[in-house]
Amino acid sequence: MSKTTRATQTLEKAGISFTVHTYDYDPDAARIGLQAAEELGEDPARVLKSLMAELDGKPVCVVIPSDREVSMKKLAAALGGKSAAMMKPTDAERLTGYRVGGISPFGQKKPVSTAIEIAALSQPYVFINGGQRGLQLRLDPHDAQRALNAVAASLIA
Repeated sequence: MSKTTRATQTLEKAGISFTVHTYDYDPDAARIGLQAAEELGEDPARVLKSLMAELDGKPVCVVIPSDREVSMKKLAAALGGKSAAMMKPTDAERLTGYRVGGISPFGQKKPVSTAIEIAALSQPYVFINGGQRGLQLRLDPHDAQRALNAVAASLIA
């Protein structure tokens, strides 16, 4: 597995410090984010998942703890839209250039508006997908927010 991806290159270019962590990705896991947290031996509140959604028909990214579900109503409100819905996996892969299970909010082919769960900012560090299945990046959540120019809001259902 390569430890250099568009996600790591994006963070390096932005001067953001992070560490790379790998784990055995299980494509059959019921919940991929929770499997990553378990494999890493981390609290699921610190292992964030990147989800692609559509807000009023436009693509957006939402970053929330792996053990929680996003509220589409809260996501729409946070990004100033009327309605949000999850993006189809094939559309998410085409838009981001990453495969489902390895979608990173960093270094996507086309930058999109991003929202991060505000509770994640209270963590001393978080893990966010590094652009490859089984690859996680550990970094300061405030650095992640800054790199993504993300809106911090309550996004959990």
